[in-house]
Amino acid sequence: MTADQLPHLETFAEAAELGSFTAAGKALGLTQAAVSQRIHALEQLLGRPLFERQGGRVLLTETGHRLHDYARRILALHREAIHELTGRKLPPAAGELSLATSSVPGEHLLPGLLSVFRERHPHIQVRATVSDTRQVLRQVEQGQAEVGLVGGKVDNPHLEYRCIATDRLALVVPAGHPWARRKRLLLAQLGGQPLILREAGSGSRWCLERALAQAGKSLSDLQVALELGSNEAIKEAVQRGLGAAFLSTHAVRQDVASGKLHALEVSGLPLEREVFAVWDRRRALPTPARLFLDLLESPTGEHPS
Repeated sequence: MTADQLPHLETFAEAAELGSFTAAGKALGLTQAAVSQRIHALEQLLGRPLFERQGGRVLLTETGHRLHDYARRILALHREAIHELTGRKLPPAAGELSLATSSVPGEHLLPGLLSVFRERHPHIQVRATVSDTRQVLRQVEQGQAEVGLVGGKVDNPHLEYRCIATDRLALVVPAGHPWARRKRLLLAQLGGQPLILREAGSGSRWCLERALAQAGKSLSDLQVALELGSNEAIKEAVQRGLGAAFLSTHAVRQDVASGKLHALEVSGLPLEREVFAVWDRRRALPTPARLFLDLLESPTGEHPS
């Protein structure tokens, strides 16, 4: 091997994606010590550290991130060359994809995405959890999920966001409500109307609070009657006359079409938002996660907007 060749790229890529030298060793049939020796040799050649240890895991340095991109491209070219020159069939992508989603993308975007993903990559097992946006961001940052789908974002230097869809909140009231024949009302008219809200930490709640702030208002200016932790519970409460609610148009589309609920716009309240895929840039995304993100950019990976 000449001095300008990069050794042990497969070992490096496994350690980067699994976040553990021990796990990488198990995947490759090596001891943890052998993995450490290979990574050390690579670091010595480059003259820079590739990993830093944090909370029992190894996280990539900036140099490690840059090398991982090259490593995956080089390894992919190796496989492509073997296939082209020998005719040997490439093994299908396999492994596990860990997703966490907030309620709107989880209930209304994810099923269609997973249908296409399953068709393309049948050997990848998907594990998905649904909670609120704050919980999803925490799971991604703590490494419990590789990719998250959320209806809002926070300033965090470790998190990378990609917009995958758009959404809009509407004020919904039950059939028979005095506003059920109106298309629009003024923000000032909401003052005496009992409202049902999602819990703090949900993307819908963030969107509403942000819109109120832009209009010079806050939740304290409204009559909050209930806080509930799911869109389905809120829709049921609205239908029972317990109050009006701001909900995603994705979540209420069928209820509005069937006449169970009526949706209105509120003048002067900007309730549009973006839906994001999010991941932690400190961790190298394994192949299943990268394939899922590729699907989100694919023209055939269509999703509602």
